[in-house]
Amino acid sequence: MIMNAAQKRAQLNREAILSASPARLLTMLYDRLLLDLGRAEAAQHAADWAVASENLLHAQAIVTELSSSLRRDAWDGADGLLGLYAYVTTAMTGANIHRDPARTREAIDLLEPLRTAWHEAAAVGVPPTATGSAAGSAPVAAAAFGAARFGTAPVGAASFGNSAPPARPAGTSGGMLGFG
Repeated sequence: MIMNAAQKRAQLNREAILSASPARLLTMLYDRLLLDLGRAEAAQHAADWAVASENLLHAQAIVTELSSSLRRDAWDGADGLLGLYAYVTTAMTGANIHRDPARTREAIDLLEPLRTAWHEAAAVGVPPTATGSAAGSAPVAAAAFGAARFGTAPVGAASFGNSAPPARPAGTSGGMLGFG
């Protein structure tokens, strides 16, 4: 069977997701989330409401995935992160309903420091869950979350208690998040 370029790209994306570490999966989710929000904001400024809505809905699906994978029992800052996810979801919903690029920008401004912190953590090998098995992981997570929220996260200090989505069996799609 001969694959066209789109099929080949989709296959490579599936393979990248299936072979990615939990930390890499999380950074991929954040990358796509911020890409969707950037596209939505640009579409809103261009008054392309269908494209803006499509990207905002996809971004909401990613935040829903992040929320559902959050291990609230893993560290005491998890409820704060869950609250942030709820707030950002409300902002994205309002941005979509009211066609308000300022609300989209607010979501970007709140989430970008988290994406940066996750990339820094993944680069130095900090695990994406605060399970309590590594000494001091929950305090590091809480400090990183607070610091990331205010734009001062130290390199490598992030462990927000998100667990990666469960591994998918080979040959299955990435689901509604569009990775597949």
